[in-house]
Amino acid sequence: SSGVSNRPFTMSNSTPATDNEKKKGKGNRWPYSPSRVLHIRHIPSGVTGAEVVSLGLPFGKVTNLLMLRGKGQAFLEMASIDAAVSMVNYYTPVTPHLHNQPVYIQYSNYKELKTDNQHNQARPQVALQGVNAVQHGNLGITSALAAEGGVLPSHGSVLRIVVENVYYPVTLDILYQIFSKFGFVMKIVMFHKNNQFQALLQYADAMNAYYAKMSLDGHSIYTGCCTLHIDFSKLTNLTVKYNNDKSRDFTRVDLPFGDGQRTVETSLSTPFATQNAVFPSYTGPPGFAPALGFPQGTDPGALGPLMVTSSAAAGHMTIPGVPGNSVLLVSNLNPEAITPYGLFILFGVYGDVHRVKILFKKRGIALVQMADSTQAQLAINYLNGQRLYGRVMHATLSKYQTIQLPREGQEDKGLTKDYSNSPLHRFRNPCSKNFQNIFPPSATLHLSNIPPSVTVDDLKNLFTSKGSTVKGFKFFQKDCKMALIQLGSVEEAVHALIELHNHDFGENQHLRVSFSKSSI
Repeated sequence: SSGVSNRPFTMSNSTPATDNEKKKGKGNRWPYSPSRVLHIRHIPSGVTGAEVVSLGLPFGKVTNLLMLRGKGQAFLEMASIDAAVSMVNYYTPVTPHLHNQPVYIQYSNYKELKTDNQHNQARPQVALQGVNAVQHGNLGITSALAAEGGVLPSHGSVLRIVVENVYYPVTLDILYQIFSKFGFVMKIVMFHKNNQFQALLQYADAMNAYYAKMSLDGHSIYTGCCTLHIDFSKLTNLTVKYNNDKSRDFTRVDLPFGDGQRTVETSLSTPFATQNAVFPSYTGPPGFAPALGFPQGTDPGALGPLMVTSSAAAGHMTIPGVPGNSVLLVSNLNPEAITPYGLFILFGVYGDVHRVKILFKKRGIALVQMADSTQAQLAINYLNGQRLYGRVMHATLSKYQTIQLPREGQEDKGLTKDYSNSPLHRFRNPCSKNFQNIFPPSATLHLSNIPPSVTVDDLKNLFTSKGSTVKGFKFFQKDCKMALIQLGSVEEAVHALIELHNHDFGENQHLRVSFSKSSI
């Protein structure tokens, strides 16, 4: 019923491939020298030929495919050994997934595929022609792909994108740059939902959406973080009212910016250039660029994440202030309630704060200096527009490069503080788990480092004493040093985090408080 048999087929070796591959493949991940033919194992039963082919697409042209459905295996032939080597090197540290199941790729001992049984291989070949047509800029292939036996589910051109572990900032321009490699991106809308960074992205053509999903789902924008999870949206069309840093209609330049949004001007600022990422320009066939970049001059086995060029977004937007700056201008603060320490703790959730200055003559405005420009941009992404002490806080890049400490004898009233050597920095250790646990402000807080003697009631009373309404509480089953506490609102949780992070329980036991992605 699958349309593909398990009969032998001709290769550069007369033995049927799978048994031979199995025998040699055990115990050694690459039993053979590099070959254009790749052996793929552990393929789930519902996977189509086009989905298997899509694993190879970012690396070059795919020239042949053999599906062995009964055995959950396939052979994929790339146009060149270089393309096959790139593919194996990429998927070594980053195991690919099909239908949420890991699949394993190694070199075959065969140098080429020649499928004799044309009838049984017809459907995969149609899929192959289809995807290679995409790769060479021809998008009129919907009917060809559909002939592969329902390879294309009935989906539209709108993708729902969830980004996990958002340690480095993900801007609308970065999404545009990554996804426009698969076709014309018409509209993007970004938002936070369920304490997750999400976006909706609409292509001009449903085929573009299909290949973007197949090629990008599960990959990370930066090494080890900003992981993309992509589904088809039930929406058929996105309505965009404003062109700004949260929504964009690329077919309409006449849309207003909207209230309270940063202006959209000339070019993207470059806080990303500081990352361990190389941004190669694409010079391959039109209509389909590889989704993945390969760092120049590195070990071929050490693969880069999805790469973003700083130039591709030119002409779209600028974040005001100095590009690459690490000093933030924070305004519309409540002068009666705000303190340098409060800003240090709150902004310290998204990076290491070195200095804070509340302006002497304008107490509702402050400067916050982060460790680097990436952390500054991350803090803007999460805290701009957040309510704090009854006011909506605005955060943007400052024109200042550093915060000057007051000279001796200069009147300051304690409004400028240096925290550069603070033991409370969350990101000082580059291996810290804190890098993987950065979430937007939420009503649920994650508590850790709780002493064994402290009870549920102790913690509830502690939060209530600071003005919080406790809606829910639970200790972690496996670790009673950690708990979740749900408060009455996001703003309450922000206030509680400022008040109670590093709370001293005595005997050198200090509470750690973070925003949680979970709810109780």
